[in-house]
Amino acid sequence: MNEAARKGVSARSPHAIDAYVGERLRLRRTLLGMSQESLGDELNLSFQQVQKYERGTNRISASRLYELGRILDVPVAYFYEGMTDDVIGGKRPDENEHNHDTPDGQDPFAKRETLELVRSYYKINHPIVRRRVYALVKALSGNEVEDTDSALEALKI
Repeated sequence: MNEAARKGVSARSPHAIDAYVGERLRLRRTLLGMSQESLGDELNLSFQQVQKYERGTNRISASRLYELGRILDVPVAYFYEGMTDDVIGGKRPDENEHNHDTPDGQDPFAKRETLELVRSYYKINHPIVRRRVYALVKALSGNEVEDTDSALEALKI
């Protein structure tokens, strides 16, 4: 029995690392509000090719990864950040194994609300205002009234 068969993936399945890199690509593209079509135009590719990259179906070459980093304004290392030993070893995580921080267990970055919130946050040009909004949201997400009061005070609300 070969290595792929032993791990329960076929030779035609995307490698876990390719799928992970594709997921990071999709996340960054979506956070920037960029469509697959517009990213494809930047790369002189079809949106279908971008889809294949995001699914991990087609591997992304080193030169293409460099181009993607430039277009999406991230270093190449961004595409590998947070990669677990399981992914490095070739194991694709089962969606049911995810333990996300949301009550429903759904990946918070898969929600449109999250993406719109992040986009709006980064549109705040004034760094002090942005820090205060961050402090407010962080305080409101906790259960400590003192933190909420101090965050509201920082905003002068």
